[in-house]
Amino acid sequence: MTASTQGLQVRRGSHALRSAVELLSSMRFAISLLTVICIASVIGTVLKQHEPAVNYVNQFGPFWAGVFGALKLNAVYSAWWFLLILAFLVVSTSLCIARNTPKIFADLRSYKENIRAQSLQAFSHRAQGELVDAPEVAAQRIGSALAKAGWRVKLQRREGTAGTGWMVAARAGAANKLGYLAAHGAIVLVCLGGLLDGDLIVRAQMWWGGKTPYQGGGMIADVAPVHRLPATNPTFRGNLLVAEGTQSGTAILNQSDGILLQELPFSIELKKFIVEHYSTGMPKLFASEIVIHDRQSGEKIPARVEVNHPARHRGIEIYQSSFDDGGSTVRLRAVPLNGSTKPFEIEGVIGGSSQLTRGDGTDADRMTLEYTGLRVINVENFAGESASGADVRKVDLRESIESRLGAANKTVSRRELRNVGPSVTYKLRDAAGQAREFHNYMLPVDMGQGTGPVFLLGVRDTPAEAFRYLRIPADDKGELDGFLRLRQALADPALREQAVRRFATQATDPGKPELTEQLAASAQRALELFAGAAPGPNGKTVGGLQAIADFMEASVPETERARAGEVVIRILNGSLFELAQLTRQQGGLAPLEPGEATQSFMNQAVLALSDMHLYPAPVAFRMVDFNQVQASVFQVARAPGRNIVYLGCLLLIVGIFAMLYVRERRLWVWLEATGSGSGSRASMALSTNRKTMDADREFNHLRSQLIDTQGPA
Repeated sequence: MTASTQGLQVRRGSHALRSAVELLSSMRFAISLLTVICIASVIGTVLKQHEPAVNYVNQFGPFWAGVFGALKLNAVYSAWWFLLILAFLVVSTSLCIARNTPKIFADLRSYKENIRAQSLQAFSHRAQGELVDAPEVAAQRIGSALAKAGWRVKLQRREGTAGTGWMVAARAGAANKLGYLAAHGAIVLVCLGGLLDGDLIVRAQMWWGGKTPYQGGGMIADVAPVHRLPATNPTFRGNLLVAEGTQSGTAILNQSDGILLQELPFSIELKKFIVEHYSTGMPKLFASEIVIHDRQSGEKIPARVEVNHPARHRGIEIYQSSFDDGGSTVRLRAVPLNGSTKPFEIEGVIGGSSQLTRGDGTDADRMTLEYTGLRVINVENFAGESASGADVRKVDLRESIESRLGAANKTVSRRELRNVGPSVTYKLRDAAGQAREFHNYMLPVDMGQGTGPVFLLGVRDTPAEAFRYLRIPADDKGELDGFLRLRQALADPALREQAVRRFATQATDPGKPELTEQLAASAQRALELFAGAAPGPNGKTVGGLQAIADFMEASVPETERARAGEVVIRILNGSLFELAQLTRQQGGLAPLEPGEATQSFMNQAVLALSDMHLYPAPVAFRMVDFNQVQASVFQVARAPGRNIVYLGCLLLIVGIFAMLYVRERRLWVWLEATGSGSGSRASMALSTNRKTMDADREFNHLRSQLIDTQGPA
């Protein structure tokens, strides 16, 4: 029996109905559906699922994002067309099994003992021989030998004109055809399990139960019952966020057009969330100490949930999915960067927002401060550049070889990982709704390479971009005060003039007042350009090192720019140093002592003052205190189709192994009396579903054992 690609042939009904039934039950239709499902699964694996719509727009553009949304490619496994294909595949494969099962069992019961003796000569594996026993005795002997070897045997006696003959029909490897049924049945079971554990039951309640997704906001307790699924829902998979010290018993089921709330027969209380990190800063353990409060019995059941180690209660699995902020509070201090904003402090909750006003308080001057994230641990790589091999004195041959040999986790580049402390992420949203995201570290970071400790203030315009950091040097007390005093003094014309006079007086001979005046004029011009207090050559006020560069290009010949630039930078650095000394004198602080630390501070201060003109906000917020509250994200699932899928996978493994490694064989031996009547003549043939070398060896063994002859006829 060979499987046919044709479907069921219905003899009644219209031609369209007969064609539809034949197509639906055909193997070619089932294979086509399986191919489409495989392609859709590849798309669902490559394309990130259930991402916010703006992420697809940023990555693929508005056109393709719209195409993905229309085809539901951003939620392939819950798309209506994917579930419909699964349903059709279940029906088609079931009809294929129903069509072929009677034929397979009929073929398994049949020994095909009625085959003609002359037909045995048409097989590729055939042999003939002379036996000393009579046909009946030889048939009994051959049948017994085959039965002991595991064959199913049937003897048939035939009466003919030449006398009585015996046909020995045997078969083996019936598991091959049973493997066909097991493999196709496994496809049905896996698809049924996928349908049961998917969104089909939830969608059925939405279609016929009057349930609708919820698209608003607010408290969960205020959501109407029309958006809630009962605790008796037979299958669901949702997320549950529980902060430390709180409990929740309502899961959220994300839908393409909103959410559904799933009531649980219990509530989960989070006692403690545990997270451990590798040296790289990556988490290596998520664990939650929870208490399950059963609503029916009132029982309190303590449990521990880890990744790949879920808890189970009332048929619902509780998985550790991820972690989040549970409402941590932060205290931020405003750092004025434009000199016009007064310092102030503000407190907020992660996930919340605060309203800010500037100027006269009109709507155009209102901004919203959104607290988006708190990270307590930030591990960064501060390894320096590896030594170059250009200088042979820097090459250690043994170290170079050993660094590339050994364990697979060895890398050529060295890594210096260091925790740089907490950081806060926030957004500033203007009245038009446009927002920029900021990422600021709480503590100064020593970047190495002689820069000294700096405060990192990061900014980006869109989530698709990387953060760009403004590096502000920390003063001798590890604070921002020294730099802020310098920034404020740079905006004061009187202090600029005083610093220029002090620099010019100290840098020139007192006996040459005209040289002092010339140097003071040059320093005043450089400092005003750098401060953004004077327009550049093109009439625009730029500020920073860019303003000095524009002035040099417009005023100095190209051949002299390099030398003149060095002079201007020395003048600028000297004037800024005197300006910093003035700010410390006004604040009652000791003057800066010349040295490496002071030089690093001033070098970084010049770069920060220059880059500050590009910072898109007049104020930055530095975190001065926080109170972290952890939250655990659980995935709760009732999956009745899981055991069905497991059974399907077991059947699939058994079926594939049976079809690949079990060969179906049939053997016939025809025995008839010889002319002398003292013996019998034997004709043997072997049929197998696959021509292999094992089949050749088995036939040679059977031939030598049963009819004792050599070589084919």
